[in-house]
Amino acid sequence: MTDALKKVFSEKKAQGQTAFVTFVTAGYPLRDATVPIMLAMEEGGADIIELGMPFSDPIADGIAIQESNNVALQNDVDYNTTLAMVREARQKALKAPILLMGYYNPILAYGEQKAVQDASKAGANGFIIVDLPPEEAIKFRQICSANNMSYVPLIAPSTSISRVKFLASIADSFIYIVSKMGTTGSTAAGRMNDSLPSLVSRVRQYSSVPLAVGFGVYTRAHFETVANAGADAVVVGSRVVSVVKEAGPDIANISKSIAEFCAELTLKGRSSTIQPRAPGPNTPTSIPPNDTVGAEVLHGTAKGQQISEPTVLPARFGQFGGQYVPEALVDCLLELEDAHKAALVDPEFWKEFESYYGYMNRPSNLYEATRLSEHVGGAKIWFKREDLNHTGSHKINNVIGQILLARRIGKQRIIAETGAGQHGVATATVCAKFGMKCVIYMGAEDVRRQELNVFRMQMLGAVVVPVRSGSQTLKDAINEAMRDWVTNLSTTHYLVGSAIGPHPFPTIVRDFQRVIGREIKSQFIERVGKLPDAVVACVGGGSNAIGTFYDFIKEDGIRLIGVEAGGDGINTDRHSATLSLGTPGVLHGVRTYLLQSPTGQIIETHSVSAGLDYPGVGPEHAWLKETGRAEYIVANDEEALRGFRICMQMEGIIPALESAHAVWGAIQIAKELPKDKNIAVCLSGRGDKDVEQISRLLPGKWADRLDWHLNEAP
Repeated sequence: MTDALKKVFSEKKAQGQTAFVTFVTAGYPLRDATVPIMLAMEEGGADIIELGMPFSDPIADGIAIQESNNVALQNDVDYNTTLAMVREARQKALKAPILLMGYYNPILAYGEQKAVQDASKAGANGFIIVDLPPEEAIKFRQICSANNMSYVPLIAPSTSISRVKFLASIADSFIYIVSKMGTTGSTAAGRMNDSLPSLVSRVRQYSSVPLAVGFGVYTRAHFETVANAGADAVVVGSRVVSVVKEAGPDIANISKSIAEFCAELTLKGRSSTIQPRAPGPNTPTSIPPNDTVGAEVLHGTAKGQQISEPTVLPARFGQFGGQYVPEALVDCLLELEDAHKAALVDPEFWKEFESYYGYMNRPSNLYEATRLSEHVGGAKIWFKREDLNHTGSHKINNVIGQILLARRIGKQRIIAETGAGQHGVATATVCAKFGMKCVIYMGAEDVRRQELNVFRMQMLGAVVVPVRSGSQTLKDAINEAMRDWVTNLSTTHYLVGSAIGPHPFPTIVRDFQRVIGREIKSQFIERVGKLPDAVVACVGGGSNAIGTFYDFIKEDGIRLIGVEAGGDGINTDRHSATLSLGTPGVLHGVRTYLLQSPTGQIIETHSVSAGLDYPGVGPEHAWLKETGRAEYIVANDEEALRGFRICMQMEGIIPALESAHAVWGAIQIAKELPKDKNIAVCLSGRGDKDVEQISRLLPGKWADRLDWHLNEAP
C-alpha cells in the first residue's frame, strides 16, 4: 500500500509534474456523497486523496473543516463508516491512493491494530494523524509498517532542524509540510508564506522522500507558488470542502463542481506554467524502498534516527499524560518545559514568585467550620480559604507562576480559556499588573452564566471571545485557545488554567498550585498538632484538587477525595463525572479519562457549575484513580446546591458552585468519621460570581425541591 504512494511520486517526477493531493471529510455533506466526490477528484486530476475521519474536536482545523466534521457526525459517520466508503470507492475503480487523515482518539477507541488492519483490507494506503507525533506513535508506526501502510509525518515552519532530521528519518512515502502557522483554511485573497521556498529547501536537505505542501492553497496561482517553491505535491483541503458546500445538496452537482475545480487547479489537459525542478545534490533521483527506510527506523538502525529520535516519551503519570499535539506545537512545548525546569531549580525565580504573596493573599487562611461540623455531627470540617485569595479563587497561584515563565521566554501576549470565569479574571488581573496583552476564550453558554466575571475581565482590559461551537462550554473554549496558540506561537503564551493539556502543562499547573497542600500541612501541624485524616476538593480539570492532594500523596493513611460534578445524575447522560464514568482516551493533547462515545467522539457534559463542565480531567488524577491512591465521588446538581446553601447558612460563607460540590462531599465523609477526626476541604473559590445564576435557578422547581424560599419568615 505504501508502494502505491511511492509510485505516484515516481511517475509525476518522471513526467516533470507536481502531484495533486485533495482532502474531503468522510460523510460531508451527505454519507452518499463521499464516494462520488472521491471519484470526481480523481477525474479532475487528483493523484492522492486524503479522507478525513470525523472527530468532534478538531483542534488544528479552521472553520470549514470544523463544520464538515460536525455535519459528518450528525450523519452518523464514524471510523467504520469511513472504511466502508473506502471499500466502495475501490469497488467503483478508484485508483488513487487514499490516506486516512484526522485525530487519534477515534483510532484509539477502535483499537490501533484493528484500525490499521481494517483500513488496509478496505483499500487505504496510510494515515496522517494530526495529533499523533511520532514520539507518541511508536506502536502505531510499527503496526503501520507491519501492514505496509504509510505513516506520514508532518513538519511545520516552527519545527527545529534536529527535529526535521528525525522526522525525515522515519518518513516512508512522503512528508507533509504545513506551509504556515495556524489552522487549516484558505481564501482567494490569501498569500502563501513568503518563506515557503526556504522552508521546503531546509527540509529537502535532510529528506530522501518527496515533500507535499498544504495549508492555504485556494487558487491555481497558489498551486503554482507552492509547486515553484520546490514541493513535489500540493495539498488542497479547506477549499475543496468549501466547493462541496457551495455546490448545494445535489450529489451530481457536487461531483461536477469538484471535478471542474480539480481540473482548474491541475490544468488537466492544458499546459502548465510550473517550472520543472532539476534534481540537485539533496534531491534524490529515486526514493528508497520501504524495506530500507522503514525497517531501519523501526529497528533503530537508521542513521537519522540514531542521532535524533527521543529515547523517552513525554512525561507521564502511569499510562496517562504525554504530548498528543500538532507538529507545530512540539518545539514550543519543549521550550516551555525547559523554562519550567530551569525555574524549579532557580532560587531567584521562587524568590520573585513569593514576593507576590502579599498581592495574592498568601498564605490563605485555614478556617474551622465549627457550626457546620456540629450540624453534621461527625468529623471536624476545616476550610482552606482559597476563596479569599486576590480575584476570589485558587487560580491566582498558577497565573502568577505562568506569567513569570512567559516573561522568561519573551512572550508578551497571553491567551487563556475559562469556564466559570475565575481563571479568566485571574489572568486578566495579572496581565493588567504586568502590562501584557490578554485574550480570554469562553464558551458562549458560560458567558451567559457568568456575566459578572465577563464584565470583570473586560474592565481589566482583556478581550473576551465567546465560543459558539460545540457545547459552547469549557471544552470548546480550550479548542479555540489552542487554535489561537498554534497560529501565534512566536508572541503568545497559552496560560492553561487547569491541570490538563499536553506535557508540561499538567506539571506546571500542579507545581504552582501545590502551595495549597503545603500550607494545609504546615497549618494543621501548627493548629491541630497533626495532619488531617482526609483531604477533599472538587474536580473538573482538577487544578485545585491536585494542588491540594500532591503533598499528601506519600502520606500513608490520609484519604484523598475528589468530588466530581454529577449534573442531573450519573444515571443520565447529563453529567461531568469523568473519572467515575469515563474511559481512557486522548483530548486536548493529553491521554486521560474522557467522557466519550464508543467510537471515540467527545460527549457533551453538564453541570450547574461552569468550572466543572468538562469531559476530561488532569492526567495525574487519572493516575491517582487507577492506582487507588485517591477516591473520586460524585455530587449532583441538587447536592451541590444543598452544599452551597448549608455553607452559607451555617458559616456565612458563599462558596463557588464548584467548591459547593466539595462541601457536600466533605459532609458525607464527615458523617462516616468520629468527632476526633479532621477533614480539610479546599474552598477553591468564592460564590459571588454564582449569585445571579442562583437567583435565576431558585424560583420554581429548585426552591421547592430544596425547600429554599427566600422571602419566607423562618
